[in-house]
Amino acid sequence: MSEQAHTQGACDGNAAPYVLGALSEAEHAAFVVHMETCAVCRDEVASLQVVADALPLAAPQLLPPPELKQRLMAQVRGEAAGAETPPERPRARRLPLWRPGFAPAVLAVAALIALLAVVLAGGGGTTTRSFRATVHPPGAAGVVTVSGTHAQLTLTGMPATERGRVYELWVKRGGAPAPTDALFTVTSAGRATVGVPGSAAGVKAVLVTSEPLGGSRTPTRPPAIVASIG
Repeated sequence: MSEQAHTQGACDGNAAPYVLGALSEAEHAAFVVHMETCAVCRDEVASLQVVADALPLAAPQLLPPPELKQRLMAQVRGEAAGAETPPERPRARRLPLWRPGFAPAVLAVAALIALLAVVLAGGGGTTTRSFRATVHPPGAAGVVTVSGTHAQLTLTGMPATERGRVYELWVKRGGAPAPTDALFTVTSAGRATVGVPGSAAGVKAVLVTSEPLGGSRTPTRPPAIVASIG
């Protein structure tokens, strides 16, 4: 078997189920080992993880009509009752659940579930927007979600800071970026979720730089993350 064929078989479209936690323990462990030598899968996981993390905040909150919940529950009960009826004959073979190319469909279903949860929860009409950040470290990804006057930055695949340094979040309303008290590090998997301090009203961009411990009043290095939200 060629090296190319082996790599394609190892990938096997597992990025989406990995992000959604749908792999078995054995499949999860095998895929983690595979990603150590597969940049394609690492990039795909980083990209999908940003979308999955943003799904709960990616839809406007609306007040549902009173009859919506009754209709949904009636449909769920009907489908559950149908599922209790045994099939007339067993299927000849079981098709694999996850195949290459399923990632867009999986995320579409996840987005629908998130939207349904928001609708059933109701809300006061607050609109949530998502902005993909420009990320300079290879393999990293970031998104800023803005809901009302609150903003949050979600990062995946970010490298750890050097010894004696920390990530610092900045906001730009006009002129030079202003420092915030949001200093953070990332997990061993390169992930972090950081709330943007203060009101997001008037903020044009959110930036992240690597700074000495304790933070800086002016950036000492070029931004690693730039998200335009204005």
